[in-house]
Amino acid sequence: MSRVGKLPITIPKGVDVSLDEPLLTIKGPKGTLARRMPGDVEVHLEQGAVLIRRKDESNKSRSLHGLVRALVNNMVHGVSEGFVISLEIQGTGYRADAQNNVLNLSLGYSHPIQFVLPEGIKGAVDRNTIRLEGIDKELLGQTAARIRALRPAEPYKGKGIRYAGEHIHRKVGKTGSKK
Repeated sequence: MSRVGKLPITIPKGVDVSLDEPLLTIKGPKGTLARRMPGDVEVHLEQGAVLIRRKDESNKSRSLHGLVRALVNNMVHGVSEGFVISLEIQGTGYRADAQNNVLNLSLGYSHPIQFVLPEGIKGAVDRNTIRLEGIDKELLGQTAARIRALRPAEPYKGKGIRYAGEHIHRKVGKTGSKK
């Protein structure tokens, strides 16, 4: 039995969960999320909680058990509280600016980069910090990874984009040749 999968997901007040096989829809104060559930697991709604159970003991259903529970838990948390990811920009001349749904990034290239945020993700910039907010944890993490990939922090000077609190392992630079 999956340790994660067998835990019930409590539904907070103001969140409505509806199951229309195989589609699970969760509505909350921040928005609505829907996800198609795989056929190898069963979703049960009971007294303010969601339970995920396996249909059988096959390898596929065993591997999906904990995954589906974690995904549903992230959906419930997202529509009730939301998720936030912060990115830090370090480097001389590296700047970011948010206008509507577009991030204007100046990252040391010969041209500025205009990154269009996907629907459901909000971005704000405060000095050298990009703050991304959204209800879909998967989409938010993917968006943050795509922004970070534009100029990942390099190990010699640490210039680039990094997650807030991320430690970059620094390398020692070249030493002069000694004859």
